[in-house]
Parts: sequence; structure tokens; C-alpha cells
Amino acid sequence: MTNQEAAGRPTQEGAHRFSVAHFLIALVLWLACFPFVAQLPYGILIDGSLMTMVLLSAVLAVGGRRRTLLAAAVLVTPALVTTWIDRFRPGLLPGGLALAAAIVFLVFLIAHLLTFILRAPWVNAEVLCAAVATYLVIAILWAFAYTLVARLIPGSFDFTVKGDPYRSMAGFEALYFSFSTLTTVGYGDIIPVSNPARMLAMMEATTGVLYVAVLIARLVGHYSGNRPADITSSQSPSMVLERAGS
Repeated sequence: MTNQEAAGRPTQEGAHRFSVAHFLIALVLWLACFPFVAQLPYGILIDGSLMTMVLLSAVLAVGGRRRTLLAAAVLVTPALVTTWIDRFRPGLLPGGLALAAAIVFLVFLIAHLLTFILRAPWVNAEVLCAAVATYLVIAILWAFAYTLVARLIPGSFDFTVKGDPYRSMAGFEALYFSFSTLTTVGYGDIIPVSNPARMLAMMEATTGVLYVAVLIARLVGHYSGNRPADITSSQSPSMVLERAGS
């Protein structure tokens, strides 16, 4: 066994090491800028560039092994391509195709991050960043799902606060409603009307409660100050999964 293997690092050539903390920083930056970039002259380009940065950083964060990196790249490519086409040539692609492609990739991303968190033998900064990033990605996933339902079933959401006749379940409105539902705040200014929209809202609220109650509690319960000396805190999710499976 080489020193690199003993340290839990991948030995295959070309393996990527990209911290989940970097992905979390990119994700928070995009969320913070999202409500404001639409008002800028080139808001579409800025928002698209930030989203592309987030998706690519997500691929690198989970792609420590070639197989995982290839799977992530295959899934993120349709999401990026269809999103950019939909921004510059609206109506060229079938409605909801870009959203569906993004949802598929986000499901893959959440599953991989959750597996990394649950298999981690101890809690370090990388695991905590993965836990926070997963929570934020869940909200984004449901925001895309709400937007897709609103496109497929018009009138699925009712806006009780009137004033803007062009207000619709898309963009920041969907993200706002998703975070309100995930955190079970529920201000009541947006109400799901159709059964699919209500079902999505029920599922997201349940997911938010269970995530905080079960997963975060498990991380706290497994916290240990005696971290093994042969593992560094900068390991990526794929490195820990590779070591756990060996």
C-alpha cells in the first residue's frame, strides 16, 4: 500500500480534488445574487454564468473518481445546454425540458452528497459543508419542480398579494416559495392550488422537517474530536466513499 492510499487519497491518474466548501461558496453566491441580477442590463447572462459556475463546481465536488465524474458530466451537460438555449431562444425546445434536465442532475447530486454524509465515519468541516449544501440544493430542486408544474398545469399557484399582474411561479418567486415551504414558514402569499402542486409542497415540508431532525441530529451524535490521524479534513465526498467501500 502506498502512502497515498494509506492517507485515503485516490491513486488513479486524473482524479479531481475539489472541496465541497468551494461548491457551497459558489451556491451561496448564486443564491445571494439571484434576486438582483434580473434587474441588470445583462441579467440573463450573469445569472446563467453564475448557475453554470454552481453546476460545474458541483460536478467537481462529487467527481473525485473517474466513474462519478463521468456520470456527473453526462447528467449536467443536458441541463446546461438546454438552459442556455432556453434563455436565448425561448420556445425552441419543448416547455420544461431544461427544468427536467436540471432536476435529474440535482437528484443525482443530492443522492451523492447524502451518501457521503451518511457514510462519513466522523464529522469534519467537509461533512458540515456537505450537509448545508444539500439542504440548499433540496430547496433549489423543489423550486425547479414548482416551476415545471406551473408550466405544465397553469393556475397551479395562487398569489394572494396582488399588485403585479405579471407575477408567476418562476425564477425568484419559485425559489422564495420553496425555501418558505422547506423551512415550514409559510407566509401565505403564495398558495398551491392544484393537487400536484399541493403534493409537492407536502413532500418538501416533510423533507425539511425530517432532514433537520434526523440528519443533523445524526451528525451531532457522531461528532468526535479524535479524528484519525491518517485522514485529512480536505477529503472530497468521492474519496470518503471510495475508502468506505474498500
